[in-house]
Amino acid sequence: MLATIQSLGLMGIEPFSVTVEVNVARQMPAFDIVGLPDAAVRESRERVRSVFSNCGFPFPDGRIVVNLAPADVKKAGSLYDLPVFIGLLCAQGTLPPVDRSDAFLGELSLSGELRRVNGVLPMLLGAAKQGVRRVFIPWQNAAEACAVQDLAVYAVRSVGELVAFLRGDGGLEAAKAVPFEAIPQPPLPDFCDVKGQQAAKRALEIAAAGGHNVLLIGAPGTGKSMLAKRLPSILPEMSREEAVETTKIYSACGQLPANAPLINVRPFRAPHHTVSAAGLCGGGSVPRPGEISLAHNGVLFLDELPEFNRQAMEALRQPLEDGALTISRVNARLSYPSRFMLVAAMNPCPCGYFGHPTRECICSEAKITGYLGKVSGPLLDRIDLHVEVLPVNYEQISAAGKEESSAAVKARVQDARAVQQKRFAGSSVHCNAAIPPAMLQQACPLTPAAEKLFSGVFQKLGLSGRAYDRILKVARTIADLAGSECIDSIHISEAVQYRSLDRKYWGR
Repeated sequence: MLATIQSLGLMGIEPFSVTVEVNVARQMPAFDIVGLPDAAVRESRERVRSVFSNCGFPFPDGRIVVNLAPADVKKAGSLYDLPVFIGLLCAQGTLPPVDRSDAFLGELSLSGELRRVNGVLPMLLGAAKQGVRRVFIPWQNAAEACAVQDLAVYAVRSVGELVAFLRGDGGLEAAKAVPFEAIPQPPLPDFCDVKGQQAAKRALEIAAAGGHNVLLIGAPGTGKSMLAKRLPSILPEMSREEAVETTKIYSACGQLPANAPLINVRPFRAPHHTVSAAGLCGGGSVPRPGEISLAHNGVLFLDELPEFNRQAMEALRQPLEDGALTISRVNARLSYPSRFMLVAAMNPCPCGYFGHPTRECICSEAKITGYLGKVSGPLLDRIDLHVEVLPVNYEQISAAGKEESSAAVKARVQDARAVQQKRFAGSSVHCNAAIPPAMLQQACPLTPAAEKLFSGVFQKLGLSGRAYDRILKVARTIADLAGSECIDSIHISEAVQYRSLDRKYWGR
């Protein structure tokens, strides 16, 4: 007898429909799974067989063939345990045929309990487009179901509970959607903990207001990492659309926090400098998202930038420009969203004290040149703000007064982002850092004084076209923070200062 059960699969973070066809024939006993299953899918035979034995269901006697359609797409993971189990019950008549609009996802333990699987949220969000109306998932994935609004999602603890419900003997309640505004936010490190460093704080405020990339250069112990880790506390609130985009990536990777319907705090990813290019971009025969995509809508922090592998650093260039990362393999070509703020920190030399006001650098000129040369010009050119983090003196670090809190800074950032949302309404541009060249002149009007100053700076410093664009975007953000419609000379002056360190250290 043949039974057909609906399920779902993931290609990257995009869902697709999977039809699980189960046929039981009166032949020599066998159990085969076809349709390009991976090892985890093939192992479901033993898990399903044990569930039948341990839960008191008679196992079908005959040749069992399970086909996962479409047969030319690779199926991965343990989420097909549950649809195979339900299909066998239907094929032998233990259960009545299930509706084609019902879908089943879940791994089975040997005792019949359902276990958490990866990628449930993106599959649920795409299920309605596949004609699905009800989905049965493991209870440990119930938090993800709370983010879905147009689908009946049932969280199941065991196969016994599910079988009783499908027979009409038991009650399962559909998960209730949780309003996005009701999801609590965890506390974040606050800028009030950072003594001094007003110039660096100002630069990070500008970066947060416009979505700009930042490079922090300074001696060891000046607070570069401390400042970077507090940047998420002043970033604007995530919209529901941004939260869904980000959560889909984390769900597909299996990194979604327990009991979290949606990630509503901007991600902060800080990979170690030994990370490979594949670790940053994503890898595998069917590529999984890497650190770049996991930082989508948030911050990617690279501490000790020159210590990173050159190939890994250069892999940042394309997603910094495009806001997306495309990975091609023999059997898959996937695109992951990768719109993030890059925050990098580095010392000015191997010993860390080149240019220090009180400590002497022990590095030779060749060592300093070689160390700084590890950061390429094209990558440096894609970073909008180059900020020197100077040592904090005793008076600053021992001062009794409280520093400005993140909440106060965030309020100014939110106001600046509101201006940008109004300016770019109806377009795909989300912040000043993403202004395309075609919109640059319209979005960044200059006063005559600013035009004259910028013209002289461009000629004197020999700026590239990319540097011109990025200085103009930073000046636009500074003007937004000041509440100015047009960019004035004072805004251009401050923006140009953030592009001066490449000439001080790199001589460019």
